[in-house]
Amino acid sequence: MHLIHEMIQGHVAVAWLVMAAAFFVLAKSADLFVDSAVAIADRLKVPKLIIGVFLVSLATTAPELSVSLNAALRGNPEMALGNAIGSVIVDDTIALGLAGVLAAAPILIIPNVLRSAALFLVGVQGLCFFFVYSTGSLRRWEGAVLVALFFAYTTYIFIQHKRGRYQGDLDIGAIEKAKDLSLIKTALLFVLGVVGVVLSGDLVVVSAMTIARSFAIPETVIALTLVAFGTSVPEIATCVTAARKGQGALAVGNILGADIMNICWIAGASAIANELVIDTREITFMFPAMFIVVGTMLIMLFRGYRLTRAKGAVLLALYAVFAASFFFIYGG
Repeated sequence: MHLIHEMIQGHVAVAWLVMAAAFFVLAKSADLFVDSAVAIADRLKVPKLIIGVFLVSLATTAPELSVSLNAALRGNPEMALGNAIGSVIVDDTIALGLAGVLAAAPILIIPNVLRSAALFLVGVQGLCFFFVYSTGSLRRWEGAVLVALFFAYTTYIFIQHKRGRYQGDLDIGAIEKAKDLSLIKTALLFVLGVVGVVLSGDLVVVSAMTIARSFAIPETVIALTLVAFGTSVPEIATCVTAARKGQGALAVGNILGADIMNICWIAGASAIANELVIDTREITFMFPAMFIVVGTMLIMLFRGYRLTRAKGAVLLALYAVFAASFFFIYGG
């Protein structure tokens, strides 16, 4: 790996090629992670709701976690936090937008799930912004608070599910590809997926840093756009596949879970690994952008508790506005 790092850092063209290859390996490894994790959970009789909200979201956000942790450990806090925030923006606009546009019929939303997820998501976003804006950093103990809140929320969802509050349990049959394999083979696939995610995530970070420096582009911009889009490939693929197979609720549930994980789990775990010190200019751009995107997405879902093609198109257009805004701000 050290030799590959030296090759990347010395040649921008090599960095682009390695990043493209790393994104491909990242997506395939995350796919193995999803299939094997779900299969193991199924064998252990874990409830489907927990698999959908927790395990699937954990698996599809594995690339973000790998990249952000690697960035934090390498002393690149802007990339670590920028990737987490950027992934929320990509998930809510591109992934959900495509799901809405490509679904054969409007996607119905379970009101109780949406209300609790929306309230928690808005709360942790505000708390994360308060942490970062007040000191210019996300400290280790603040990251620990975010991680603890995520596990508290997962526990709450499980308790509510047991009490029968959530009707319309998530159907994950479409992604249980590995359930017929032996437990040993499934465990090997799980380990292979984890290794692939970790190693490719490291290469993404090194490549992105080389590209950013060659063009004198702030690492935050690269993280919010190129890296965030690449690490969000599993969520985008899951949303599109679920929507086309008539499993739209899975798509929406996965994105809501991924949003919460990006803030609590990914940003929080990255801060625990290494305190994330962020420039004020970056803070005042990435957080307002996320608030606008998440707010718009939630308003769309609350209106009629359904995601239609028109709403999907609006979300896709919102990403175009976001892209244009950061090029305008950072282009000068």
